[in-house]
Amino acid sequence: MTEGEKKMISKFRHKSWNEVKANDSWAIFKIMSEFVEGFEKMSRIGPCVSIFGSARTKPDNEYYILAEEIAYNLTRNGYGVITGGGPGIMEAGNKGAERGEGASVGLNIDLPHEQSSNPYIDADKNIDFDYFFVRKVMFVKYAQAFVVLPGGFGTLDELFEAITLIQTNKIGKFPIVLVGTEFWTGLMDWIKNTLSDKFHTISEIDFTLFKIVDTPEEVIEIINDFYKTYTLKPNF
Repeated sequence: MTEGEKKMISKFRHKSWNEVKANDSWAIFKIMSEFVEGFEKMSRIGPCVSIFGSARTKPDNEYYILAEEIAYNLTRNGYGVITGGGPGIMEAGNKGAERGEGASVGLNIDLPHEQSSNPYIDADKNIDFDYFFVRKVMFVKYAQAFVVLPGGFGTLDELFEAITLIQTNKIGKFPIVLVGTEFWTGLMDWIKNTLSDKFHTISEIDFTLFKIVDTPEEVIEIINDFYKTYTLKPNF
């Protein structure tokens, strides 16, 4: 490689790095705008419960039906419902909230060829995000509880984010309810046997941060019992 070629490559790399830094700086304004819009809209929704689960779950699946019933029962007990705004379990949650005439919130994420808003979200509560981390703040800040049905990596990400925030005292404790013993038992056995008993990377008390149930009635009972003691409010 000649000296001239080296200088050209160096100049190109330097220019590209400057462009990257400039783009990063301007991205701050986009991130701020998502936070501002999210805070403004979410601050008006009232007490809500976030429902998570797979976007791939079909309407005839038992967990779709269960999610819809849970959402319906939540609205009959004075809670609105927050979902990721897409299909599957998210759609079921919004559908149940609409049927129960409660607040039906959808925090949609812009994913190429993968997700569009389901039709059961209130028109004034359908919010689009480009950034996952901004969206996750909205899920946690404005939820009075998490209800987590079977899902994939995204569902697990949201679950463990909430557990970590509570475990590290970054937010106050609130109910985290895992629905589906058959789905969650294997994971919880691994957490107990490997993380707790073998490697001691978590404590026994961490198992009190969530509960596993199978019915809508159990979900409602856990959330209502919690708020007999604690005040309904944003989490941070």
